[in-house]
Amino acid sequence: MERLTPVEQKAPGAWQIGTVTRVKEETPRVKSFCIELPMWMEHLPGQHYDVRLTAPDGYQAQRSYSIASSPLDKGEVELTIDRLDDGEVSPYFHEVVVEGDQVELRGPFTSYFVWHGESPALLIGGGSGVVPLMAMLRHRRRTMPELEMKLVYSVRTAEDVIFADELGDETELTFTREPPTGWTGHTGRIDAELIESTGLRDCLVFACGTNGFVESAVELVLAAGFDPRQVRTERFGPSG
Repeated sequence: MERLTPVEQKAPGAWQIGTVTRVKEETPRVKSFCIELPMWMEHLPGQHYDVRLTAPDGYQAQRSYSIASSPLDKGEVELTIDRLDDGEVSPYFHEVVVEGDQVELRGPFTSYFVWHGESPALLIGGGSGVVPLMAMLRHRRRTMPELEMKLVYSVRTAEDVIFADELGDETELTFTREPPTGWTGHTGRIDAELIESTGLRDCLVFACGTNGFVESAVELVLAAGFDPRQVRTERFGPSG
């Protein structure tokens, strides 16, 4: 990969050139990229960065990716990218980008889907929707482990589990297609029983995944009596 020409850098919100320091294969379709930034800015768990690719003819493609790392990882961010076969950016990252390469990005950008340290908190993720939730979980483990936080995570099969080596006791996992051999936990879609098993009520809820997944998750938590004013959602396209 050719090294990028330096761009004028004025502020963390401007485009800057980062260097990929680590690449980790999370699943056959998901990779995490740790990127060192010359103008790093502390983010909030749940924020995202924009990534831009520029072709030799000047054509540009841009996508947004949630930050998976804790704000304590100073100087770098981790972006966990799901490969979309019809995408313009994610296949490039999966097929071309290696350690030492440079990429153009800007951020972090805020939204209401951020965790400020509230407790208790219920995180509900489907597929790669777990990425911003992992940033919350990682940060809570390192700064406020005593705070109550539960993650309900839905995946299709065992090979689709992102951050498999980091899911701890605070995680309720369910497999919607094929559970691993010997699995005795929950199977099928997230349901009222799984929400009930977290033991959480009257708390902040973060739900992230496809449109259909988020809509179902919101229906479940509202039916369970959660305050709609405490439910925050983030959605991505059906390919996610």
